[in-house]
Amino acid sequence: MTGLLDEHVPVQDVIGFPIAALPFDDQLSAILRWAKSRLSKTVCIANVHMLIEAHRNAQFAAMLKAADLITPDGMPLVWMLRLLGISRQERVAGPDVLTALCRSAPEAEVSLFFLGSQSVILERMRERLEREFPTLTIAGMEPLPFRPMTAQEDAEIVQKLNASGAGIVLVSLGCPKQERWMVEHQNRVNMVMIGLGGAFPVFAGIHRRAPLLIQRLGLEWFYRLVQEPNRLWKRYTGTIPIFIWLAIKQILTSEQMLITSKKSPAQ
Repeated sequence: MTGLLDEHVPVQDVIGFPIAALPFDDQLSAILRWAKSRLSKTVCIANVHMLIEAHRNAQFAAMLKAADLITPDGMPLVWMLRLLGISRQERVAGPDVLTALCRSAPEAEVSLFFLGSQSVILERMRERLEREFPTLTIAGMEPLPFRPMTAQEDAEIVQKLNASGAGIVLVSLGCPKQERWMVEHQNRVNMVMIGLGGAFPVFAGIHRRAPLLIQRLGLEWFYRLVQEPNRLWKRYTGTIPIFIWLAIKQILTSEQMLITSKKSPAQ
């Protein structure tokens, strides 16, 4: 089933979650449009892991469904959208969103705030950003503690963000922590909040991204697994088979509904 997440953002249901069914540039334009208006919006960059975590956890599912935009990261989601009728759907992945925003934000007169991750990663990012995007306005960079923040610390972060003048805050806390943070700060942080997860260390050069061919083949997960087997093997073995099963069920159900609807007028 397709629908509208926002009056300008059509969506397609993928295993129960509304994924934005728009080309990359159109999704980026929606983000920048919200940012120029200083709207408090949440953007989730969704991959298989995120959707299965939400499938397993009703609270996280509610958070994800409350997002203003859920982009299709990972080729499996793109393939699902194409199979469900969005024939020209493109991938909208975190590292690509990050670089595209850095390139487009200055022209839109939007500044960026980088929140989360670690100080060393943020400093490496700053060096590269200043070198490759000299016209980009960096409104701030702020790591967050791994422990839960006190109410006072949280209030100080919110005040710093709102006072920065940024239109977009890029949040790197990992899934599902960053999605929870964004939902909890909806209408408190007056800017577009985008959860970018592992895009920060990739941009900083600490993690390597898969070559383009591997990305297009949908094997980026395997490339990452080779780099971080101890951390990722359990995640992938516990999510990929479940996603495949749910996706097959949805496709078969969609096909059955289509067959039934075609037969109905003749009955």
